[in-house]
Amino acid sequence: MNRSKRLYVLFGVLLVFCAVTLGVSRYEEHTEKIKNSNEIIMEINSDDVTSLSWECGSEAFAFHKDEIWLYDEDENFPVNEDKIGQLLDNFKSFGVSFMIEDAEDLSQYGLNEPICKIYIGEGEETYEIALGNYSEMDEERYVSIGDGNVYLVKEDPLNSFDIELSEMIRHDKIPEFDFVTEIEFAGSENYKAVYKEDNQVTYSKEDVYFVKEDGKELSLDTENVDRYLEVIRELNLTNYVSYYVTDEELRTYGLDEPELDVTLKYLAAEDEGEEETEEMVELHISREPEEKKRAEEAAKSSASDESPEDTETVEEITAYVRVGESKIIYKLSGLDYEELMDASYNAFRHKKVIWADFDDISHVEISLEGAEYELTVKEEDKENVWYYQKEEIETDDFRNALNSLSASEFTEEEPAGKEEISLTLQINSDNQPEVQIELYRYDGDNCLAVVDGTSVALVDRSYVVGLIEAVNSIVLN
Repeated sequence: MNRSKRLYVLFGVLLVFCAVTLGVSRYEEHTEKIKNSNEIIMEINSDDVTSLSWECGSEAFAFHKDEIWLYDEDENFPVNEDKIGQLLDNFKSFGVSFMIEDAEDLSQYGLNEPICKIYIGEGEETYEIALGNYSEMDEERYVSIGDGNVYLVKEDPLNSFDIELSEMIRHDKIPEFDFVTEIEFAGSENYKAVYKEDNQVTYSKEDVYFVKEDGKELSLDTENVDRYLEVIRELNLTNYVSYYVTDEELRTYGLDEPELDVTLKYLAAEDEGEEETEEMVELHISREPEEKKRAEEAAKSSASDESPEDTETVEEITAYVRVGESKIIYKLSGLDYEELMDASYNAFRHKKVIWADFDDISHVEISLEGAEYELTVKEEDKENVWYYQKEEIETDDFRNALNSLSASEFTEEEPAGKEEISLTLQINSDNQPEVQIELYRYDGDNCLAVVDGTSVALVDRSYVVGLIEAVNSIVLN
């Protein structure tokens, strides 16, 4: 190799060495600008914010404030202002744990093409926050705020902003109601149940809800009423189908003429210690009209034994609910629809033929197979002791058999079969001191229960047989 070639090679090596030296020098200079930090890089008062928008993936939303928060694309959209506040809380005191000053290559942090951009307007100023890659090692997100630095942030804003529009809606809420004073039904059911604390109608102190029929007050089973109210409390009002319903849409959902309207009146106090006021909430419930029509036709066909169709499952039901005059329409689950529509008097009335507390019964007269028997009770050492013909008796089987008499079906049919057994109960109650129960043979599976001369229900015959056996075990021993 001649001398000139060696000079060229040496010159090339020198250039490479200088380039490497310069790169290392710059790298060392760059790494010197990386440091831990506890700095608060942004403090935003949500009350001063006038606009908020973001672009995350394929989603982009924009909101502005004009006394209330509005959705830019549709100001009829009911914005959840609490949700806006929660989003802005990310930047109330936006702290970082790591800072890279004057970052040169944003691509290594995912900030050349951010996965999310957030814009916050505050008066004349607009803040831009870009969210980059997630550092698996630090378990924090790379962020830039347009000041030339890159930060690792303690709280990842993406957790809040990676959402859908449905999460920004101000949903209707079922109010908290512990004390319901009145339940009124209109539509498929038409009656009113009223709360009465001072029960002067029935022998049970647990009876607090009553309906009026033909001038008489009829008690409801409090557990059945509470179960229905719990269905309303637990309604999941999030699956909306329209957030600003039109009259045409109301017809589409069958809510121009709802199948059932439920109105609750309840006592509420704004703050603890304040006087309670009566408030009201209304629910309007209906099925999709064509589906409802098909179901009604199928029911008629089945009732007349003309080509009966398969029974519809709750999963096949399409139903909707509206709260008061709200513009939001929600889709109901088939199960919720069925439970809400199950609002007849029979659904709420007592299933038990006798629901008095057994300890309140003081005397029983029994008529069985033409023979008459009497069971009496005396209080001894503050306990009730039962007797038959002056002999102390065990009444557990009799008590259980009496409590088991429960309606399998309510009916007003007059008895036509043989009387199986009848009982007259004396009860320690000024309201209803005596109850007479007559049980008649109806068919092989059922007996007809008549209470105080009025036909009430069909009862599983096995329960009646159990009662007869319990009586026989007392009177034949």
